[in-house]
Amino acid sequence: MSATFEIKQRPHGELPPPEDGKQVGVMRRRARERLNARGLAYVADKAALIVSELVTNAIVHSGGQEITVTLSLRNSFLRIDVRDGIRSLHAQPKAPSDADENGRGLVLVQSLADEGQGAWGVADDGATTWCELSLVAC
Repeated sequence: MSATFEIKQRPHGELPPPEDGKQVGVMRRRARERLNARGLAYVADKAALIVSELVTNAIVHSGGQEITVTLSLRNSFLRIDVRDGIRSLHAQPKAPSDADENGRGLVLVQSLADEGQGAWGVADDGATTWCELSLVAC
């Protein structure tokens, strides 16, 4: 599965418009449907959550105009790539405090990757964030 959608380019710190946020649900549903259709329902919920977090992160933090979500199978792993095309060094998890209202997305992705005997990371100088889940461990 590969899907690309446009988002509104906006200044740093400005919240995304609601129509951009709706794309999170669209990508989550598409990922779940595609995985279910391929007989991978056992990993669909975890993958949909990862897609949701990575797409949200790209919408909120990239400053770009286009996001591509790709799901692929590689050597017994499901790979999820979210590319915003903007090089950045910001895609690193940080430990949020109990009072923080956000900032837990990449920590959650890291936890799900670890739990699924996979990995996650950033490629293309920060333009792509990815996560792999072992299809054997699930």
